[in-house]
Amino acid sequence: MSTHVKRAFKYRFCPTDAQAAELSRTFGCVRKVYNLALAARTEAWVTRQERVNYNATSAMLTAWKKTEELAYLNDVSSVPLQQALRHLQMAFTHFFGKRAKYPRFKSRKTSRRSAEYTASAFRFRDGKLTLAKMTEPLAVVWSRPLPEGAKPSTVTVSQDAAGRWFVSLLCEDPSVKPLPATGQAVGVDVGLNHLLTLSTGEKIANPRHERRDRTRLAKAQRNLARKAGGDGANRRKARLKVAKIHARIADRRRDTLHKLTTRLVRENQTVVIEDLAVRNVVKNRKLARSISDAAWSEFRSMLEYKARWYGREVIAVDRWFPSSKLCSHCGTLQEKMPLSVRTWTCDCGVTHDRDVNAAHNLLAAGLAVTVCGAGVRPQRSTPDGQSATKQKPSRREP
Repeated sequence: MSTHVKRAFKYRFCPTDAQAAELSRTFGCVRKVYNLALAARTEAWVTRQERVNYNATSAMLTAWKKTEELAYLNDVSSVPLQQALRHLQMAFTHFFGKRAKYPRFKSRKTSRRSAEYTASAFRFRDGKLTLAKMTEPLAVVWSRPLPEGAKPSTVTVSQDAAGRWFVSLLCEDPSVKPLPATGQAVGVDVGLNHLLTLSTGEKIANPRHERRDRTRLAKAQRNLARKAGGDGANRRKARLKVAKIHARIADRRRDTLHKLTTRLVRENQTVVIEDLAVRNVVKNRKLARSISDAAWSEFRSMLEYKARWYGREVIAVDRWFPSSKLCSHCGTLQEKMPLSVRTWTCDCGVTHDRDVNAAHNLLAAGLAVTVCGAGVRPQRSTPDGQSATKQKPSRREP
């Protein structure tokens, strides 16, 4: 059975003035079509209780192009406009499936600037990529080679807030194959003092990327706040400087997480983590900045998709499992364990490092999950409404 997976290979490129102008027009048209289709679908539902699908919005697009007001939509490739309608259809599918909120309108200032081209709208030959409506290939910086014989199925062009241009090529990568099986399993406890603590006792320092550039970022943000409102040249320059600092922080953070997750997946057959509700945790105003900088959600996302690629297993233990308060030696559950307590001694005489002990407990609970077949999230079908890994006594017990 083929184990090929589709991967997106992202590169930077430097467009000519003509290419930049063409792409900027395309971004604007994509945003306009998306917003028009969203408005049409919303109006149809509110007034007539009618669901408008992709085919209907595609017919609307054809009609829009024939009007004098929207005739400029004909100046760009039609493929990114059709893809915008498909993306809107997918957004509504997730909404009706209760997996996402109702789609929102795209903003010229805050929404991501991007356009997606399918195979009929680009040409990729001899390492040169040429998009529709363009006569010259993009000057792509090929920082890493594509898989041998790769044939991109879609190309996504984007520009970030820092003004950098990127092109992402989606293609099959035959080099991604399941790794040889290993008997290693590890529990991973995420934190702030240390980014990761492993059940092996190893602690990985938290780089605190945002804190390293906090002074520069604060200075740039104060400079931006002093600029007059609107879209003047000086304000654009100040905004660009802030965006570049944010981009530098995000790039370093992403690089660190890629290295850590790749190492964990390569070395271990099973990785056990905690199913944290990060959206709820960041509501703590004292810790929100540090938690966001640690990027726990991004760490989990990377770990899970790499595990799928390489035939590994990631187990997420119930968030209510008392990993920090439970003695990994005798199983005694402590009543309280404030965050300020970093080491503690159990009644059995064993002294625990809080994070290492939590990693040990997560590993044991995760391995128990694989044996008893419990899910990775709280199991509400159990008699007392608790997960199989939740060891805190129920209130209904005497």
